[in-house]
Parts: sequence; C-alpha cells; structure tokens
Amino acid sequence: MKNSRPEDAELGYKLLTPLMRPLFGMFYSPRIIGKEKIPADGPIIIACNHKHVYDQCLTIMATKRVIHFMAKKEYFDGKLAPLFKAVGCIPVDRSRKDFSSAKSALAVLKKSGAIGIFPEGTRNKTDKFMLPLKQGTVAMAKKADAYIVPCGLTGDYKFRSKNLTIRYGEPFKVGSMTLEEANTKLRDEIGKLMLENLGKLPSQKKKNA
Repeated sequence: MKNSRPEDAELGYKLLTPLMRPLFGMFYSPRIIGKEKIPADGPIIIACNHKHVYDQCLTIMATKRVIHFMAKKEYFDGKLAPLFKAVGCIPVDRSRKDFSSAKSALAVLKKSGAIGIFPEGTRNKTDKFMLPLKQGTVAMAKKADAYIVPCGLTGDYKFRSKNLTIRYGEPFKVGSMTLEEANTKLRDEIGKLMLENLGKLPSQKKKNA
C-alpha cells in the first residue's frame, strides 16, 4: 500500500514549485531579502508572521529546499485538497492539541528536513502589528534540536506590488532558553524584521533624527 504520510510527500513539491516560482514572481514582484540565511541543509523551522493565504509562496521562492508547511485542516477538505496533499503540507486541527501534526513535523525534522510554520496560528486580520505567538514552534525546535529561521513579511498582494517584502533573519536554536524565553526571542526577531521592511526600526529613527 502506498505511503500517504504528509512528511513523505515531496515529489509533488519538486514538480510544482519550479512552475510556481516564476509565475508568482512575475505577478507580485516581491522583494526577498536575506534568503542566504536559510541553511542549505539540516533540520530547520522557518517561522513567519501570517497575513495572507499566499504567504508560504514567498518562502518557496526563497529556497530550493522542500518545505513542509503546517496548514489548517480546513484546506484539506476543499477543492484544493489534492494540491495541499501533493506538496506535503501537514494538516493541523486548530480546535485541539493536534499530536498527529506535531508527530509528522518532527518526523520531517528528524530526517534533517524543513518545516514552514506561522506561529501566530492564524492569519492576522486585525489592526494589531502581530498576534501572540503560540509556543508550538519553539517547543518543536527544542525537541528536534532544529534551527529556527525567523522572517518578517509586510506589504500587499497586488499585481506588481511595490511593497510586498519578506526578510529572513539569523537562525537560532532554543538551546538552554526556556520555551517562554525562546518564544519572546522569536516574536522580537520577527517584529524587528517587519519593522526593518517598513524602515521603522528605532535605531534607524535615531540615525535620521
């Protein structure tokens, strides 16, 4: 019987993403900054703020690595379900503690693979700069001894967008930090990257004062 575990589905990703990258790039013209900071091998978790259903496409453009994105299980019930399954997305039931999704993600990391995750847990449709981060990202990284690659995304998904930007920061490990400390660090790093995209870092303001 053919194995259909999400952590094993990579062929669809390798076939489809080379077609998606140039098309998405031509339509949205995103700025991708710091992609060289994404490790070329080893277990990593790419963690980003979340504003749009297309957010994962920017990371797909930034690296040739296969990224298994964590996605809400509702995506697997609609017409696009075959696509999400083909590219190895991992369904997450947000109504409860989903141990099966965590198991699949850890299986990817144990094979030195890459996970894409949005620690806010849902798209930010509010006027808040960022929603509180759930601790699942740092807990998973600690358990797998994986690097976390923070990234900050800002701008609009419009044709030939003039402000759509994703910026990657320095990878870090949880190490001896508590989960609370690591989660605070992750939130701070993502926030700084977002502010840098917008030209609103405090240090920049002081320099221009």
